[in-house]
Amino acid sequence: MKAIVHRVYGSPDVLGLEEVDKPTPGRGEVLIRVRAAGVNPLDWHFMRGLPYAVRMLAGWRQPKDTRFGQDVAGEIEALGADVKQFNVGDRVFGTCRGAFAEFACGSERTFTRKPENVTFEEAAAAPIAALTALQTLRDKGRIEAGHKVLVNGAAGGVGTFAVQIAKSLGAEVTGVCSATNLGMVQSIGADHVVDYAREDFSQSARRYDVILDCVANHSLAAYRRCMNPEGRYVSVGRLDGGGRWMMGALWSGFAAAAHSSVGGKRFLSIFAKINKQDLESLQELLRTGRVKPVIDRCYGLQEVAEAIRYVERRHARGKVMIRP
Repeated sequence: MKAIVHRVYGSPDVLGLEEVDKPTPGRGEVLIRVRAAGVNPLDWHFMRGLPYAVRMLAGWRQPKDTRFGQDVAGEIEALGADVKQFNVGDRVFGTCRGAFAEFACGSERTFTRKPENVTFEEAAAAPIAALTALQTLRDKGRIEAGHKVLVNGAAGGVGTFAVQIAKSLGAEVTGVCSATNLGMVQSIGADHVVDYAREDFSQSARRYDVILDCVANHSLAAYRRCMNPEGRYVSVGRLDGGGRWMMGALWSGFAAAAHSSVGGKRFLSIFAKINKQDLESLQELLRTGRVKPVIDRCYGLQEVAEAIRYVERRHARGKVMIRP
């Protein structure tokens, strides 16, 4: 089968399309015929091995696992021993290692069935980004009906899901994005939109119960100014932290702790945890149409390097997809 592999860290040029052996599912695993895969910022962090803290998981000098890609949707081709939840032929979506390939294996615990009214591309767009948004708003933000929510970076992968999930939970949503994306962010449910080039939301009179921040382009003091007394700020999955060694992220963590120690406002961060229960919650949101993935563009398997370059520029509108 054909698959994207990376044997060294570096730019997208280190990614190669090669002929490799089809994987065999182990105990509790399923083999997926990949119909679509999603690109995430996490992918290029692991590709570059930056910040260096990533290498504690991936291998210090070179990647321990040459497979690439995580978000996936497709059909089950084969079952490993003790798989009880699925049958051959089931259409599923979820996460695994090596999604940028014609076939991939993963634990049955990280998959759920794809709704019939959702395409493979839409399903593969959802897992990491949508679960990040769901867990941020529900668990960290403790969002309730009537809460005022600000999504900073509302046109990106996590942001587009966050706008829709916040609305599904009954919130009043403000989305911050570029002028070219204002219409799209409104179309997916935002009650208010802010063009960041024309207006600084932190200087407005509006106050928010929850701020979901995908861009980290303001100081914590600026975010504090526009939070309600018991407001919650959540930074979403920023690995770079302003430095190769992640010192910027560490400093931000100390600063967040200091801000959280004063008054009722809380400053938090999150990385998505893939679990069966939340995947099934996401499945229901997709099935009912309360969440509709926004897809910027699709690339072929031979174009993964180009897709990663595009995502690295941080201007993707929603999700970028791979079709094997």
